[in-house]
Amino acid sequence: MQPPEIFHRAARRLRRDRIANRFAEANFLRQFMIEGLSERLDAVTREFNDVLDLGCFDAGLPLPGTRIVRADPGFAFARAAGGVQCDEDRLPFADGSFDLIVSAGTLDQVNDLPGALSLIRRALRPDGLFLAAFTGGATLATLRATLMEAEGDRPAARVHPQVKLQSAGDLLMRAGFALPVADAETLNVRYAGFGRLIEDLRGMAGTSLLVDRAPLSRAAFVEAATRFSERADDGGRVAEQYEVIYLTGWAPSSDQPKPARRGSATVSLAEALRPKRD
Repeated sequence: MQPPEIFHRAARRLRRDRIANRFAEANFLRQFMIEGLSERLDAVTREFNDVLDLGCFDAGLPLPGTRIVRADPGFAFARAAGGVQCDEDRLPFADGSFDLIVSAGTLDQVNDLPGALSLIRRALRPDGLFLAAFTGGATLATLRATLMEAEGDRPAARVHPQVKLQSAGDLLMRAGFALPVADAETLNVRYAGFGRLIEDLRGMAGTSLLVDRAPLSRAAFVEAATRFSERADDGGRVAEQYEVIYLTGWAPSSDQPKPARRGSATVSLAEALRPKRD
């Protein structure tokens, strides 16, 4: 059974194509993700040969590897990177094609995220590494609140549904990854006005891609801008947050560390915690 289509695939490609030539003006969030991924990758002491940059944008993610394949849902980004255009939940790569797959900033806009993670795991060789960063459920809390207030009793869904940190690790396990880790960092940005926030979202192709999206009326936009401004601090700026979830998982391999068998401990927890006597 196919999951419902939440995001409009054609609109997603079109939005990415529109911003391809000016993405550098609004890439601060992806740069934050890249820094976090690079730190995690630097901690891995092994070499990688075949690497996939999944959701490559402007190919600004520095990667190790002998052979690097770039892929993006948008045609313009994929063409500029000399890569492949594809959606993350419809990967064209054969099983075991890569020993490292990295994704920065796109998995929050995928219709079938569990399916995409399963395909990513299958595209990895045994003991291959998967690293990803994407926005999580605590993102744009101020924007969500102001839009709901502006539209009164009948607010429309305007901000993407997003994965919560507590669910992220479970998704990795369901997809068959070994040694799964999910953690999060928060990027706080102070905006001079509602319009500036919307400009940033447009510049990173982050505005609504919902299949059933409806245009925001001019009256509601003005009201949202007013409500947003009411939250300004003494410096006249409004704080907004972006929660970035990081995923780390390994393709299963026979020589990976295994958790201890249940009941194999030689010392009870109560005994281990008992204060030692002189």
